[in-house]
Parts: sequence; C-alpha cells; structure tokens
Amino acid sequence: MTTIEDSVAKSDKIRTEQIVRYWQAANYLAAAQIYLRENVLLREPLKPEHIKPRLLGHWGTVPGINLVYAHLNRLILAQDVSVLLVTGPGHGAPANLANLFLEGSLGERHEGYQRDGDGLRHLVRSFSWPGGFPSHLTPATPGTIHEGGELGYALATAFGAALDNPQLLVACIVGDGEAETGPTATAWHSIKFLNPHRDGSVLPILHLNQYKIASRTLYGAMSDSELESLFRGFGYHPLFVNINHDDSLVAAHQAMRDTLDTAFEQITAIRNASTPERPRWPMIILKSPKGWSVVDSLDGKPLEGSYRAHQVPIPDPQSNPEHLQTLQRWLRSYQPEDLFDESGCVRGDWIEVAPTGVSRMGMNPHAAGGQRRQPLQCPPWRDLAVDIDPKSRGQITASDTKTCGEFLKQVVQANRGRYRIVCPDEMDSNRLSAVFDATDRQFMWPVADHDEHVSTSGSVMEILSEHTCQGWLQGYLLTGRHGLFPCYEAFVSIVDSMMGQYAKFLKRSGEIEWRKPVSSLNYLLSSEGWRQDHNGYSHQMPGFINTLLNKKAENVRIYLPPDTNCLLSTMDHCLRSTDKINLIVASKQPMPQYLSADEAAKHCERGLSIWDWASNESRSPSDQPDAVLACAGVYPTAEAVMAARLLSRDLPSLRLRLVNVTDLLILELDSFHPHGLNEQKFVDYFGVDCPVIFNFHGYPSAYQTIALESAQHHRFRINGYREEGTTTTPLTLLAVTKSIDSVC
Repeated sequence: MTTIEDSVAKSDKIRTEQIVRYWQAANYLAAAQIYLRENVLLREPLKPEHIKPRLLGHWGTVPGINLVYAHLNRLILAQDVSVLLVTGPGHGAPANLANLFLEGSLGERHEGYQRDGDGLRHLVRSFSWPGGFPSHLTPATPGTIHEGGELGYALATAFGAALDNPQLLVACIVGDGEAETGPTATAWHSIKFLNPHRDGSVLPILHLNQYKIASRTLYGAMSDSELESLFRGFGYHPLFVNINHDDSLVAAHQAMRDTLDTAFEQITAIRNASTPERPRWPMIILKSPKGWSVVDSLDGKPLEGSYRAHQVPIPDPQSNPEHLQTLQRWLRSYQPEDLFDESGCVRGDWIEVAPTGVSRMGMNPHAAGGQRRQPLQCPPWRDLAVDIDPKSRGQITASDTKTCGEFLKQVVQANRGRYRIVCPDEMDSNRLSAVFDATDRQFMWPVADHDEHVSTSGSVMEILSEHTCQGWLQGYLLTGRHGLFPCYEAFVSIVDSMMGQYAKFLKRSGEIEWRKPVSSLNYLLSSEGWRQDHNGYSHQMPGFINTLLNKKAENVRIYLPPDTNCLLSTMDHCLRSTDKINLIVASKQPMPQYLSADEAAKHCERGLSIWDWASNESRSPSDQPDAVLACAGVYPTAEAVMAARLLSRDLPSLRLRLVNVTDLLILELDSFHPHGLNEQKFVDYFGVDCPVIFNFHGYPSAYQTIALESAQHHRFRINGYREEGTTTTPLTLLAVTKSIDSVC
C-alpha cells in the first residue's frame, strides 16, 4: 500500500521531462479520439479507412487542459492535497478522457476502458460514436460535477463545491471564450465570500489561447498589464504562464510547474494566517497557442495559434491525400511508439506522473457526492403550524414564508456545515428573516459596523446574481450537501438554461450505477406576480413553471401550497428528497389560512383534495357535482374559496365542488408522471361530465402542457395569468391579469 511519505518521495523525483512525456501521451490520445477508428497506434501508414467517417471534437483547448491536468497530478503527489477539477471549456472532453484513461479512473468506472491495449483501442474508437463518450463532459465522466454542454457555469460551480470543504482544492479551468459569458463575469466575485478556514480553496486557471470558433476572444486581445489590472481589481493575485510557439517543451512545462507551486504556497499562506481582510487568492492566467502542438499550417493558412485549430484542425483526411499525410505527420510527432508498446500498454516511467487511488482527480470522493451525502436533520414542522379552527377557516391570516423562515432557522441550526441558503439579496424581502437568528450572511470583505447579519462565517450566501446562486448551489449539492434557493418568482427565469442543464445532469446521473442520489435542488419562489400591484408589470412573470414542465418527469416537481401549514409540509418533504428539482411557489403577504397541520400533511401527501368545507354538494357515491371549482396557488385559491362561498349563498341548489391542487403534476396521467392520477381517480376528483373552472397560478399554456394526454381535460376552463398588468390595487390586478382559456 502506498503511504503519504511514499507519494511525497515519489513526487520529488518526478522530472519535468516525465511530465512532458505524460502531456504528449494525453495529447496523442486526445487527437486519436477525434480522428481514428483503426490503426490507433499508427503501427502502419495511415489510410483513409482508418479515419472516422464523421469528425467531432474540439482540439484547440485540449493541449492546455492536458497541461493543467498533468501539473495538478504532480501537485497532488507533492502536497498530498485533495484536488477536484472543474473543466469549463465546453468541448474539451478528449483531454479529460485521455487523462482519466491514463490514471486508470475511466477503466475503474466503465468496463472496457482498462489501461491496456484493448482499453486504449476502445477509448479511441468509441469517442463521439454511438454508445461512447460525447465531445463534452457528462455525468458519465469520472470526476465531473459540471457538464460542459453550455459555457459560463464552471467557476460558480467550483466555488459551490469548495464551501464547507476545508480540505479541498478546487481547480477550475476557465476558457477565454467562456470568460466572455455573463455568469462567469459575476462568478469571479465569489472570491469575496470564501472563508479560508471554514471553506476549501478555489484556484481559477484562465486559459487564454486567444480564439474562439471563428474570431479573437476579448480576454485574448488584452495585454498582460490590462489582465493584471482587471483581476487585481476583482481581488486576485494573478500569476502568468506565457507559452509561445518557439518555447521548448521543457521550458514551457517548467514555467507551469513553478507557477503552480507558487500559487499553492500562496493558498497555504492564506489558509494558515489569522482571518485576513481582503484575502488576495491567487489565480493563474495561462497563455498558450491555440491548438498548441498541431502542425503550423494547412493549405497555405496558419493552423496552430489561429481560430482554425479550434475544432477539427485537419478537416478532410479521408478524401484529401495531403490532409491525410499532414494528420499522420502531426500524430507521429508525439512518438506514440515510444509511449506505448506493441500491445498498447504504457511504455516508460512517465506514467508515474499519475496519482493512484482516491488521489486521482477522476476518483476524488467529492465528485461523487451522492456517496458522501448524509440525510438532512429536519425539525418537526408541526411545532410551527398555524392553529386552525374548522369553524373559521380562512379568517386567520398569516405570511406563509415568514413562518417558513422559522422552520428554516431550525434547519440551519441542526445542519451547520452541510446546509446553505443561496439568494439574490431577497431573504428579508421574502420574509425569511428569522433565519438570521441562527446564522449570518457570509462575506469576507470589509463591511460597515452598522451592517446587520453579515460575518465571515454564515450559512447564507447573498449576491445579486441568480446565475452565481445557481452555480454555487449546484456545486454544493453535487459534492454531497443540502441547500435552498429562495428567489423572486419573476426573476428566477434568469437561470432557465442553467436549470435545464442541471436537469439533464440529474437525468443522466440516474442511469449511472456509481452516481448515487444527491440532495434535491429546491427553489422557493415568493413575491408572486399576483401581488405585484406596487412593483407593476415587470414583476409579474410565472413562466418558470412552463420551463420545468418540459423536463423529465422523474426529476421535476412543482408545488403550489395554498397556506402556511401546507408550505411547511411541502418544504419538509422537499428538503428530504433526492435527485429532484423542486419548485415551491408561496406567498410572503398575509393570506387566509385553511388547513390544520394534520389536514395539510394529508393534503400534501395526496397532492390534491376535495375541500368539503368549501363545497356545496352531496357526497354520496351516486351523486355528481354540477360544477367543479379547482384551484392551485395561494391567490387563485383565496379567490376560488370566496367564489364558492358566494355561489353557495346565491345558488344553494347548485351542487358545487372545490378541489385544491398542491402538487401540480398530479394532474398528469400516471402513465406520464410518477405522481399522476389514473383516469378513474381523475373522475373521482373532477366528476364525469360537469364543467371544471381551474383557477391557476401560472400561464394557461402550462396547464395545457399537462393536459395533452387526458381525455378528461376538455371540460376544463383555465383561469390563469395573461400578459397584462400595471401598478394598481391587488383586487384590480387580479381582474386585469386573469384570462379564461379552453384547453381545446
């Protein structure tokens, strides 16, 4: 068994020349993945039939990723540090896969990718091939907590992974094209929240190779002095690695080696010091030629160091003999015959650069957070329940989210160090202030003496960037912890795309045996559109529901609790759940209260109920209602209850039934959703031939998405939100923004 002392001694003997050879092996494997289906070790002259019929992948970023990976390996051996790598450049998977193969993680997680000749051939042949790995990272990629399908989210995710993980170093490669995105631009500020003693460390590595798909990047066009000023302004200590085309490989790698050692020394100094004011964490700005180590030119045009190296640098080796010969010359420049023996096994001591066991980045335990997750300790929510007199339902008013804040305060107290709330500066506005009786907002930079509930150690992270909040929470959850994202309803749609990518990550993770369930991503939306009478039209937008309805049913839930006790029951359930994206929409304004704690628990467990006390019908089995009022959402429920009372008073002979829906997806058929009703249950609640008026929180189109497969929904008339609004009174707002649409 290898001891820490053995690893350190081994790392001291790792020569820069070994790292160069390791880097060349990773480059060769990455390029071979993009191009080859046969003759994967070039044991014979390259022929057209050896080339894949469809060439996919992005070469331009690969050499830089391989450089970082190789030198992080040496750092792991030298310092016995736990390193989690978050790779931002979107289609750099050939590099990650090559390194995972060389360190043995790929073969350990997936059958057929063992580190021998057969595994090597399988790796090369299966890349971007049906059943193989795609050109971006996925949950199937060992060591991954960030999917590379969309740019911009890596840095915030890296900081989320570091929170409450004091022994972890999260290295994050940020591509210079990715750095142009809005989410990345704000995520740089995450450094101002990181506590050196309570949290782990994040080492951003900005990879500047000057070009994106077809033009120069903004950061690549900046001078070193401009870049230094920018990142010093953010609060970093930027360290530069400048690699030019004419530099020797040993010199280039030595520069990276020395710079990474310097960065680690600075991180260690910050962590060992007393809590510093404005800690200036290091970052690395790595400048290298685009597609570094590819041939200089092709067809008389520059290749290395130009945008032409971004994707497939030699585009037509199958039908163009000159391209074929150029590809062969390029691949042979890595000397594969010296890297791998005749059988395809590793040849030489360069493989000593790769760590072993859980020290490998592909096997870092934090990257498989479901295996580390411990259940959340939730307080008994009934202790906070509103006391309801059945004879006076609706006469007591309370702020649902204010009471929920008391519940969340106890959750924080019981789960310090493994539960975080991320929020875009809306905790107080959404009436969740009770949480600050138990914790503070974490912030490391100076604040004024009169600032309240701000300290260097807290469980709440507030920043006016929904993107950064989302990234923080994703990184936190995927490394085994728990959290909540409260937000204004109108503005959570800013993270539509991020949520969509995360939903894909969850869906794919559920298909992978070694990906164990992680805690659910829970949204609590308040400041609802129905009470934006003061803020006006801009704050009226319930469309996040529509976005979730298009995701896989196994991973999405939408809850519209009608009162405080239902919100408490729903929150308790969602915080305990796994592998879900839970959307909870609740009111912060004082609203009528209807159900006791026991009634709320049963109602939420079923997902919908007939409220007999608000209905006017005989409930014998043979009777059917003349009409059904259905409702979902706090304000639509209050309106429906009042409508039922008025109708019962003025039309006492009308057999009227009121159904409240709290789990929106219960209305889908059970053949389409795990929580859905079957046809008989649907009739039990909504009758047979009678009309149903559904007073609905969101856009009518959201309900239409749910209703497509049921033969019963033609009876529904949807009273939902329409695109009208202004600054007005609450009553007028309800009248102005409601519309009645038929599902048909």
